[in-house]
Amino acid sequence: MSIHTTGILIDLDGTLYHGKRRIPGADQFVSRLRERQLPFLFVTNNSSRTPEQVADHLKEMGIDAAADEVCTSSLAAASYISRELPGAKVAILGEEGLHTAIEQAGLQVTEDQPDYCVQGIYRSFSYDSLARAVQWIHGGAVSVLTNPDLLLPSDDGLSPGAGSLGAAIEAASGVKPIVIGKPSSILMNYAADRLGISPRQAVVVGDNMRTDIAAGAQAGCKTILVMTGITTPYNLEEHRTSAGVSPDYICETLSQAADLLCSGELFT
Repeated sequence: MSIHTTGILIDLDGTLYHGKRRIPGADQFVSRLRERQLPFLFVTNNSSRTPEQVADHLKEMGIDAAADEVCTSSLAAASYISRELPGAKVAILGEEGLHTAIEQAGLQVTEDQPDYCVQGIYRSFSYDSLARAVQWIHGGAVSVLTNPDLLLPSDDGLSPGAGSLGAAIEAASGVKPIVIGKPSSILMNYAADRLGISPRQAVVVGDNMRTDIAAGAQAGCKTILVMTGITTPYNLEEHRTSAGVSPDYICETLSQAADLLCSGELFT
């Protein structure tokens, strides 16, 4: 069996699929990594789904995936809090994926004087949610944001993301949250640790300069930009400027990215 000291951190939405539609070559991309026994994780800012639900979503589109290969911002947030304060009291503004991750990390879910207020995408967010968050934070709770995405794609177009809700909480409380998901390096560091490697041994594959590539660069990972989603040849320079980073490699397709990864060039 081959032994590799490099792991691959793969973005999902925009890299392997668009909503419920698989991006061409995504299934073969994952299959080729498996054939070469290259260790990888699916890494997503999405905090609403459990790893099992993410894996099921991938499998429904014909992409081979298992729950233990999924790394979400919710899991990384739960891990971060557990390391900072084991058994901490946590108030949650979020959905199933976040609740499950917090509970499975052995943290106490409460609305009474929490140590942390952790917020992700929360489609039931209301004025009362905002008021409670402000009270918790002013009462001493550390503000944690699973991911800063301002907008999310939906069947009806773009919808407000976790970052939009977090912006309201930050404005009302006057406190900047600790951001876990991309472009923060915290999610990448957590994913690399899951693979048992340092971030410098990891390769990030993603379509978004401002999240995937920026997070990889901040963590010290190698990065491969694929032109399958947000970034295109037409807006590359604009996104490179706004992100303030450049990818180590640029591939037009997932097939090209697989060729690069399977060549062994990145593992030296």
